[in-house]
Amino acid sequence: MRSTRAALLALVLLLCGCSHEMAPVAFHAEGRPAKLSDWHVVEVQGDKLVLNQGVLPYDLNTPLFTDYAHKLRTVWMPKGASAKYDTADSFDFPVGTVISKTFYYPRTGDGKTGDVARTDDYSHDFAGEGLDLKHVRLVETRILVRRQEGWAAIPYVWNEAQTEATLQRTGAVLPLTLVDAAGAREDFNYIVPDESQCQSCHAQDWVDRKIHPIGPKARHLNKDYAYASGAENQLAHWTRVGYLSGAPVPGDAPRDANWADERAPLDARVRAYLDINCGHCHNARGAANTTGLTLDWRTPEDRHLGLCKPPTAAGQGTGDRLFDIVPGQPDASIITYRLESTEPGVMMPEIGRSTSHREGVALIRAWIAAQQGGCVAIH
Repeated sequence: MRSTRAALLALVLLLCGCSHEMAPVAFHAEGRPAKLSDWHVVEVQGDKLVLNQGVLPYDLNTPLFTDYAHKLRTVWMPKGASAKYDTADSFDFPVGTVISKTFYYPRTGDGKTGDVARTDDYSHDFAGEGLDLKHVRLVETRILVRRQEGWAAIPYVWNEAQTEATLQRTGAVLPLTLVDAAGAREDFNYIVPDESQCQSCHAQDWVDRKIHPIGPKARHLNKDYAYASGAENQLAHWTRVGYLSGAPVPGDAPRDANWADERAPLDARVRAYLDINCGHCHNARGAANTTGLTLDWRTPEDRHLGLCKPPTAAGQGTGDRLFDIVPGQPDASIITYRLESTEPGVMMPEIGRSTSHREGVALIRAWIAAQQGGCVAIH
């Protein structure tokens, strides 16, 4: 009788989706675990995706665009270890650091399989510091782990039941449909990158080709976050909990603008957008350094930024346009043509999206339209 009662109690707890304490975060010094749950970083409990103890959520002033996906970013470090602050580049994270980024979409009202909401509204996404699975659909989680030999990127794709994500080293293609507030629909293929594609973006120095995190930099993190304990500047919070050493007070640290904040100067918003979406390749050491077009935050506003700069190689990527940026003429500028395109061989960025970011393109177009001057073609 006693064993029957115990079995019934276990079944009731399972059906209720009651939460349980996770095993400690697991640092895998080598290999690629088959399941996301093998890391014990985030876990589905009932109708929530919850964070393990010591797993810290964070956000960026201006995020990278990925087909309108929303993202939950987290970082975990071994006890007693901390990242070393850097003013310009990624922080120097200790061996054992596990960074996760979960891509998800708000659910649409009709709940159709494959339909996801195209919205910038995050208000229904979170349950505490985790995610409310009644309102969001999980798509993929990428793990970036700092091992002795350097960083490794490992992609996981969530199942339809939203209970587990499994290793997909070769990537995946997920047919989805974006549905906006007016009911307009846009079919697209969400591309989960394979491991080599992860490296192509995260290898910010194309000589040594070592990969690094893109988001955790001072200028991206210098903002408030709504922690369970209350809102606090992220640089200050990381320092207070022991995850960051050597950081100045937030007011003395660089800070990118929020690209969507219309109260900020247009130029600052555009530079932040180009920095996070393009600067990891288009910089002096990056994969696109041979183009002569540098788009990171340190680039002066001259030909290096594309002003009246002819492309280094002609082809379909130019759309028969003569300059990367023509002041006052967004339609004549290569950069807007490539950002608007979804055609392989034309679109920029080359990977990481299957749709065009309409609002981002509109921002770039407004910036170019506001510029003064003109370009002289040299034949």
